[in-house]
Amino acid sequence: MEYSAKVMDHFMNPRNVGEIEDASGVGTVGNAKCGDIMKVYLKIENGIIEDAKFKTFGCGAAVATSSMATELVKGKTIKEALEITNKAVMEALDGLPPVKVHCSCLAEEALHAALWDYAEKNNIVIEGLEKPVNDIEELHNLPEE
Repeated sequence: MEYSAKVMDHFMNPRNVGEIEDASGVGTVGNAKCGDIMKVYLKIENGIIEDAKFKTFGCGAAVATSSMATELVKGKTIKEALEITNKAVMEALDGLPPVKVHCSCLAEEALHAALWDYAEKNNIVIEGLEKPVNDIEELHNLPEE
């Protein structure tokens, strides 16, 4: 399986690993089929994502997509963060092998789950944000690993 240099870099040197105490929003999403679990922590102040961290249990591609997703979301408004799709994460990593596309979906969903948690804690509605799933199999028809 061929991985891009960026995927390998984010796997070997992941950015933003860890937890944020007193996080504004925390989202956990898994994929029962492959066993990957991704937890994303967001620190949001005045509508801007000040910090993002993650903890991922999974393959190298899952770690790399978590790392890239947290990099992409930092400094963004909530509206801009919602536009970070699995495709945007994959493009930023110079692509993923087809059997690893689900990892980028996991990253997108974990981000959205953390935003949902933030919205619930603050009794706000984030336009365009849908209730997250616990297992991405519920969402995507993904190729088998």
